[in-house]
Amino acid sequence: MPLDTLSTYPTTHLRTDGRRWNELRRLTCSLSTQPSADGSSLVTMGNTMVTCTITGPREGRGQRDHARATVETELSIAPFAQTDRRKRGKNDKRLVELQTTISNAFQAHLFTHLYPRSLITIALHVLSLDGSLLAACLNAASLALVDAGVPMPSVLAGCTSGLVMDPDGDGGKKGSPPEGLLDLSGSEELELPFLTVATVGSVEGGEDRVSVLVMETKVPGARLEGMLAVGVDGAKGVRARMEAEVRRMGAKLARGRAG
Repeated sequence: MPLDTLSTYPTTHLRTDGRRWNELRRLTCSLSTQPSADGSSLVTMGNTMVTCTITGPREGRGQRDHARATVETELSIAPFAQTDRRKRGKNDKRLVELQTTISNAFQAHLFTHLYPRSLITIALHVLSLDGSLLAACLNAASLALVDAGVPMPSVLAGCTSGLVMDPDGDGGKKGSPPEGLLDLSGSEELELPFLTVATVGSVEGGEDRVSVLVMETKVPGARLEGMLAVGVDGAKGVRARMEAEVRRMGAKLARGRAG
């Protein structure tokens, strides 16, 4: 019988890949992966890999908003990204939902008023998919926008959080492990209720602000606060890694100009 989170976690307090409840998968990120683009990035979260390229800000034809730039998103998932090798068309409902969510997130996050009557295009390509799709896309787009020099108040960082109900349903019992699981894999998303949260760091050193919150499945209202707290903490850890890569890239560019 194959192992699954629901059957093994209440006993071992370890997930099927050996992680504890609050451990992120291996996260790597790179900027300027495609020099010909205005901005580009590559992000991996576990076995999920997403590349992103930015076009613009450029003059947009037929722009209705003359006061700010418009953000549009193009998302594609390679047929070989999943085991079923399913080919998704442009009108795929899931892709359309993700594109709308990403566009709305950065439309509100970026300083679009600095580029009136302009268009910013985010092109995302999923090369491997093993959970946390929306979070990986948001992280890749955020880094690519930094690489493109588009101003924003902070790096937008996303993460997923899931919920494990113990067999007796008494998750609040003293001594029981936390119910929220951080950074879900693809197999965990298939069996657990989860959400995706993306936060923005506070400039004044206060608490992070939630910018994106997407409930992928139904969860009891009483459990939502715990899941959200786990997700916000995870997004903070993801942002720290992303900001470290931005600083590393900035130092590399500074050394190149000085030399």
